[in-house]
Amino acid sequence: MQQVQTVQFEPAVGVGLRHPHYKDALSQPPALQFVEVHAENFYMDGGPALSLLHEVRQRFDVSIHATSLGLGGEQAPPATELRRLCRLVDAIDPILVSDHACFAWHGTDGQRLHAGDLLPIAYNDHALEQFCANVDSVQQVLGRQLLVENLSAYLNWPDSTMGEFEFLQRMCERTGAGLLLDLNNIFVNAVNAGLEPQLEVIRVIASLDARHIGEVHLAGSTPQPEGDLLIDDHGTEVPEPVWRGYEQLLAVLGPKPTLVEWDTQLPTWQVLLEQAQRARRLLRERHA
Repeated sequence: MQQVQTVQFEPAVGVGLRHPHYKDALSQPPALQFVEVHAENFYMDGGPALSLLHEVRQRFDVSIHATSLGLGGEQAPPATELRRLCRLVDAIDPILVSDHACFAWHGTDGQRLHAGDLLPIAYNDHALEQFCANVDSVQQVLGRQLLVENLSAYLNWPDSTMGEFEFLQRMCERTGAGLLLDLNNIFVNAVNAGLEPQLEVIRVIASLDARHIGEVHLAGSTPQPEGDLLIDDHGTEVPEPVWRGYEQLLAVLGPKPTLVEWDTQLPTWQVLLEQAQRARRLLRERHA
């Protein structure tokens, strides 16, 4: 297996950059160390969106977060998707590149169709073999490390033979990829499984090897009545249990690049910055 480039930089705090905040991000004094964008929003040959991203890149470091590779599928990620991602990475030179531990593509009648969602995978040896092969193929094309995000999943496959984070860490060890640890996804899965979410976050953190963690995501979910399914909609501020989990992570695993995600029911730019500033304060307090 060919070595891939692992990007190293000082732990930083950023936010997910969405369209309503472009003007604020470019016009106000920089208050962030990086921003993260969804790769698929910039898969074009030119035009205003890509031009704006180049302008953003002159002001901030950029992390590229993809959703369409389908790393957990039985087939390799579609060549067209991988070419688009590679072209964007070459143009922007991001500090981090990531996707999800999911499958997304299905072949039918000689065509591959995207499910339009991030679908959960089984955690077993067969799935691990294919997952590692897919991650390795992406890293070889990109020539750099890929981070893989743990998923908010609304069902569990009965043929899983290992835990989610055992699976992901074995993948990291075999491929040289990193883990994008989304604390809110752990929280959501715990709530939906009827577990005590704070204890589950602490349990997961204690099981992790700090060397594998390349980035941390903090987000919130719209509260639901007790007993209803909690959906990871990134539609609220980061809830207190997730903040407490982040404090635990800093104490156990050390400082990591941290991103605040907010994708629906978007707040003002200032509110988003306040969430990022809270993360920065915690990071500094733990590692002054």
